[in-house]
Amino acid sequence: MKIEKGVGFTNVFSDFKSDLNSKNFAAGLVAGIFGLSVGLVFISAGTVAGLGSGLIMMWITSFYLINGLFGILVPSYYRQPLAMANSIPGALLFTAVIPMVGLGPVLGATLIAGLISLLVGFSGIMGKVMRFTPTPIVMAMIAGVLLKFGLDMVRALESALVPTLIMVGTFLILSKMAPKIPAVLGSLVVGIIYLIISGVEFTGIEFTVNYPQFVMPEFTLEAFLAYGLPLAIILIGMETPVGVSLLKSAGYKGIPVNGITAVNGFATMVSSFFHLHSTCIAGPMTAISSSPDAGKREQRWVAAVIIGIIFAVSAPFYGGFVKLFEVMPGYFIAIIAGLALVKVLISAISASFGSTHRIGAIFTFLIAASGVQLFSIGAPFWALVFGIIASLIVEPNDFNFRLKGEDSEEEADIELKSKGA
Repeated sequence: MKIEKGVGFTNVFSDFKSDLNSKNFAAGLVAGIFGLSVGLVFISAGTVAGLGSGLIMMWITSFYLINGLFGILVPSYYRQPLAMANSIPGALLFTAVIPMVGLGPVLGATLIAGLISLLVGFSGIMGKVMRFTPTPIVMAMIAGVLLKFGLDMVRALESALVPTLIMVGTFLILSKMAPKIPAVLGSLVVGIIYLIISGVEFTGIEFTVNYPQFVMPEFTLEAFLAYGLPLAIILIGMETPVGVSLLKSAGYKGIPVNGITAVNGFATMVSSFFHLHSTCIAGPMTAISSSPDAGKREQRWVAAVIIGIIFAVSAPFYGGFVKLFEVMPGYFIAIIAGLALVKVLISAISASFGSTHRIGAIFTFLIAASGVQLFSIGAPFWALVFGIIASLIVEPNDFNFRLKGEDSEEEADIELKSKGA
């Protein structure tokens, strides 16, 4: 078995208490709010696909409860900021395929995809798979995906000039004058005050209670080919490399590459019994919780745990949160998400266009930023595919495929140290 050992759960409560501080708390809070807002994307996708409101709420409730539980356990075990959520490309494909083959077969395909990811993690080959996804190309894909959040923040100037200037100005002033105060949290507080003063009405929001419901998956070849196989490729070829590259860019060593892949698979298998399409390491939220804004590197795992707590606690009441986000102006979440990810975007762009894989990186960046979809699979996956192909054609010498038995930085990185990062 090749799964990397973590620090474990011994003393986890006392370690959490001693490592908790204002910076990792703020990072976890902001990332958690961002994660809650993502549920609106899923609800919109399910509505457009014609899924019933009952199914959509079971899907979303499972999304936050299951991801929240794994989001508490995984970073606690490894003491690294491994935020857990699920695959957005997988979600869009999930809603598109259900009307064609039915819910039960799609959940069966989800179970098989999770099993494939679990077996790949246990096999220990993810370190070798990562060699085919060079860090500059993966970071270019991340930069392309995150670019949208930055642009949405800037576009808010057109429709909401005053609150945008106030919130961004608060971020800049706090970053310069009071670096010990989490700048994004300050912008969040100032933004809420502005909403209240400007007359946004928060009363009348009703919180309903929903719980995940068990369902038995079914198995068909059609569903596996339409959904299971693409989801397995996304979990192994995109979600794990993104999470690993984000942690590497944040300076972490001993990243549990195989462990992440196995957890993605096992958690996705569990998800398939509760109307959920996947559970895996979360890109944007891992980016926020692993960034320098989350405090000292060895304490940033707390931010990921806080995200998990927010998800798990909010899950049964998410119907009310939907109403809350509907009341909030769209620019509010756009500004907070953009500010939370701005330093991560800087890091991703810097890591993308260094001395190697530059042609592959620029193609990856452009495809990821475009949002193009092919065969119902989103731009991030195709960005990696075409970026690697372009780099192999134009700059093959930038790849360093070592023979078996040779030492490599990638293999050294996946040997998890007992003390964490």
